Amino acid sequence: MKKLISVFAIFFVLVTVLALPTGAAKTYQTYTYSIDGFALHSPDAYTPIKNVSSTDMGLEELALDTPRDIVVDEKDNVYIADTGNSRIVVLDRYFKFKFEIMEFINDQGINDKLNKPQGVFVTADTIFVCDTDQNRIVTFDKEGNFIKIIPQPKSSLFDENAVYKPVAMAVDDYNRLYVVSSTTYQGIIVMSEDGGFIRFVGAQKVAISAWDRIWRMFQTKEQRELSVANISTEFNNITIDEKGFIYVTTNTISDSKVRSAITGKSKSGDYAPVKMLNQSGDEVMARNGFWPPAGEIDLSGRASEGATTGVSSIIDVAIGPEHTWSIIDEKRQKIFTYDDNGNLLFAFGDKGSLLGNLSSIEGLTYMSDGTLLVLDKVDDNFTVFQRTEYGDILINAIANQNNRQYDLAKQDWEEILKRNSNFDAAYIGIGDALYRNGQYEEALVYYEAAYDTQGWSDAYKEIRKEWIARYVLLIPVIVVVLILAVSLFFKKAAKVNKRAATAGGKRTFGEELLYAFHLIFHPFDGFWDLKHEKRGSLRAAIVYVVITVVVFFYQAIGSGYLVNPHGSYTTIFAQAMSVLVPLFLWVVANWCLTTLFEGEGSFKDIFIACGYSLVPLILLVVPSTIYTNVALLEELDITDLIVTVGFIWTVLLIFVGMMVTHDYTLSKNFITTLGTIVAMVFIMFVAILFTTLVGKIVSFITNIVVEISYRM
Repeated sequence: MKKLISVFAIFFVLVTVLALPTGAAKTYQTYTYSIDGFALHSPDAYTPIKNVSSTDMGLEELALDTPRDIVVDEKDNVYIADTGNSRIVVLDRYFKFKFEIMEFINDQGINDKLNKPQGVFVTADTIFVCDTDQNRIVTFDKEGNFIKIIPQPKSSLFDENAVYKPVAMAVDDYNRLYVVSSTTYQGIIVMSEDGGFIRFVGAQKVAISAWDRIWRMFQTKEQRELSVANISTEFNNITIDEKGFIYVTTNTISDSKVRSAITGKSKSGDYAPVKMLNQSGDEVMARNGFWPPAGEIDLSGRASEGATTGVSSIIDVAIGPEHTWSIIDEKRQKIFTYDDNGNLLFAFGDKGSLLGNLSSIEGLTYMSDGTLLVLDKVDDNFTVFQRTEYGDILINAIANQNNRQYDLAKQDWEEILKRNSNFDAAYIGIGDALYRNGQYEEALVYYEAAYDTQGWSDAYKEIRKEWIARYVLLIPVIVVVLILAVSLFFKKAAKVNKRAATAGGKRTFGEELLYAFHLIFHPFDGFWDLKHEKRGSLRAAIVYVVITVVVFFYQAIGSGYLVNPHGSYTTIFAQAMSVLVPLFLWVVANWCLTTLFEGEGSFKDIFIACGYSLVPLILLVVPSTIYTNVALLEELDITDLIVTVGFIWTVLLIFVGMMVTHDYTLSKNFITTLGTIVAMVFIMFVAILFTTLVGKIVSFITNIVVEISYRM
């Protein structure tokens, strides 16, 4: 009896566990991305509620077949482009069938019908249908009654053999139609409500290789036009927000271009799979997030075993609440949602058959309460996703921020962080709230937590203003003192160098060091005296090399937050290698080469000349590094310019130094310089080859020793 009771108990537990409803299973993981490109798990912003099938809609007689588009109107009625059945299905807000648009009597009094419509757009009083296979747009009133046919637009800008295939469209407040044609590469077609062609907008940027550019010079006009037409740059979907901004998507840009934009964190929309255009067709999307809005960032699929690789295939975009917007990736069956600054708020979705997963995602749309409807063209249904408590708080935080209620927004962002401490947008949101309340120092802490250098710079700008106002009289004094100190130092160096030039005899170590400040301004006679008059020395050159190593070490660890937001650290050994390795490669390669080409400089002469040539880097890198600690983001170009001048100055000194040291003409020195660079590459190749060979020999001997020890 005890055994029987135990068996029944185990059976009851198994039935209870296995009988969980389908939706209770975790079907996907919501996530965002860090600045380093690592996926950060996030609470679900949306959760699947149900799948709405044809039966649920009340379409028992004729089920959906390959639906291609889904939209809602202001009353949350749902419109589905049922492409396979050549009709538009209209549902009420409860997803129950209201009516369908399939056959109608056109304006000629002739029976007509739709043929494979792929897109639908709804305004306050009109239903616009992209009747794709009949190359036209057909309009109906909100009860499904026919209004008119908008035919193919006519313009000389269309190619002679162009085919008009409207697949998606949007209408602005002025009743202008923005039409996406699947076979039109010139951009979005802008038409009047009567079908009159107005213009093209938003044409995709075309990348043509250097070879193609050369080849096009020899092509006829017809061949050039044909070659451009064959470049796939068409849009595939479109929508418009309440402000009249147009969102368009494409999946025909080459993977390499999109990948390059993602890895380079490009702020440009030239090769972006989703764009926001104003009504003039200018790209105006804000891309201020860590990564450009392009869907998946983990292109290698390292986040999970067996994951899909490559760039996302973006096929639709929808406008959400509070200026958020979402795109869908048909390759991964995922949805990516962004705010109006281009920050990724959350991403979710996956392939599969469980509730919340999709077989072939095709479209999405938002209802007035934020509910998300996602269309599946293979399963012929749509999934209803409801916003979670976390999603509600997130949208509420964005709403308060948009409405300038920063204290309330701060509270919402803090609630977000309680649920998701990895969410960088929350730190930025709190930082923005503190910044607008004048709490600049507190804002810096939150900006640093999210690596938001732009926000940090804006807050620091206000702190710097207060500091300058406080010490407005002291700052000019400090500047004047520094200028006088530098001026007196160079005057002292010039005086010492002048005395040493005429004094004769052995130079002191101080005179050898100070001679560098004559050489860097007078390189031709400076390098001549350095070699022939012994104005410098090996020990002074070594000192300048050591100081250069220390200077670059200081640059690595002493730069300001805006230059090094991650707080990256380096060692003095690494900096020594970065200076000494190229320096000695140059000296060795140049000495080997010039020995063969009648160069008059010895190994020692070459090293001394190079050591003294490093002085401009020492003079310019230190102040530029100090300045990074008080500079704003837009001022960092100045520090980069200062360092660049230092490198150019040093390179020119080395070039002149080699010419004077070896007594070469300008042309011969130029050729020798190129040969030295080639020799450096060859030496590195030999060194790597030798190191690899030694490593293999050591490994071989080690394996023999281990094998012998086992056999003994």
